[in-house]
Amino acid sequence: MTDRTALLLLPGLLCDERLWRDQVAALEDVAEAIVADLTCDDSVEAMAERALQRAPDRFALAALSMGGYVAFEILRQAPQRVTRLALLATSAAPDSPERAAQRRAAMSSMKFGRFVGVTDRILPQLLHPDHVAGDIGADVRAMAARVGAEAFLRQQRAILDRPDSRPLLPAIEVPTLVAVGDSDVLTPPAEAQEIHEGVRGSQLHVLERCGHLPPMELPEKTTSLLCGWLAA
Repeated sequence: MTDRTALLLLPGLLCDERLWRDQVAALEDVAEAIVADLTCDDSVEAMAERALQRAPDRFALAALSMGGYVAFEILRQAPQRVTRLALLATSAAPDSPERAAQRRAAMSSMKFGRFVGVTDRILPQLLHPDHVAGDIGADVRAMAARVGAEAFLRQQRAILDRPDSRPLLPAIEVPTLVAVGDSDVLTPPAEAQEIHEGVRGSQLHVLERCGHLPPMELPEKTTSLLCGWLAA
């Protein structure tokens, strides 16, 4: 039996290990996966440092959304430790002024009421309409509730203060997979296209009938992409 590949998985905002549950199970024979905890710190620098402390010396790195911002920081701090890179539903650019204002408004609203997690209004921004109702939507709500209010505030501060990672893209030389849902309204396909064009030799996949959370919405397709990426 061949050795399994070390695989570090980075969740997104208000996400925990549930995000990658199906991939961890399906890739068990080929990858020894670790899901990083990105709930404890309020900067991408500190998140990356914490993830690196838990990771093996060399590892494949897969990340979604906010996890992508941390992945870029890992590449700034320890590029020699990353053997390959998968970026799902993320962006290399900082927030637009409008998006930053929305984040600050969400943070400020918590001063006047309890943390409500993922609401009926927010859920359609995260999932394709096919996936809002039923188990996937319920799992997204439960995941956000587990992460909780204090971690949400820390994560939003980290996202707001993250650096522009676009200048880093030409320096990425490891095999890179870029994937995005065709219906992702938070990090639209144009954001993935920008990463793809910036990273020489990267592979871009646009997933049909998928929103912002491919590992949960299309678990088998996401696993297949990661399996091919690990084997390439």
